[in-house]
Amino acid sequence: MMLILSFVLIIVLTVIDQIIKFIVVKNISVGQVIELIKIGDKNILDLTHIRNTGAAWSIMQGKTWFLIVLPIAVLIGGIIFMTVKRNSLKKLEVISISMIIAGGIGNLIDRIRLREVVDYISFKFIDFPVFNFADICVVIGEILLLAYIFFFETDKEKEKKTAKAEEADSKQTEKAQADE
Repeated sequence: MMLILSFVLIIVLTVIDQIIKFIVVKNISVGQVIELIKIGDKNILDLTHIRNTGAAWSIMQGKTWFLIVLPIAVLIGGIIFMTVKRNSLKKLEVISISMIIAGGIGNLIDRIRLREVVDYISFKFIDFPVFNFADICVVIGEILLLAYIFFFETDKEKEKKTAKAEEADSKQTEKAQADE
């Protein structure tokens, strides 16, 4: 059941992201700024249609192939992880991982289709890069996952994960020693 919830959430969030981007592309010229929230003479929130060929803060500008291949690998890993762990995942884990995957897919679609990502949300009261709904999904998903790990994961679950990691390390060590 959790796996179905995950795939539905991924599809819904990805579709929302693509619909918003479609509306922005069709109605706001690249570089155009639409003031949304203004207090006095200070802009707080704008819609600003820009295109980004890099990642966050425009790092890795022009490295489109790397920014396509890396997210695909992460997405495949996330989907495999959720599929394998489907019976032991908690709802918050499923939601957070699904949000991260959906955000990754949303921006990946842009990179494959347009060779750049459509960004449009601009907070003016702080010096922050223009971003989009997919970015919001990734950030909120990461925050929820960290919250789960630090605050909700039980000590028993942590002990199980530690034991499994130690067992895997032990097997690798034994294999390496046998190979020598």
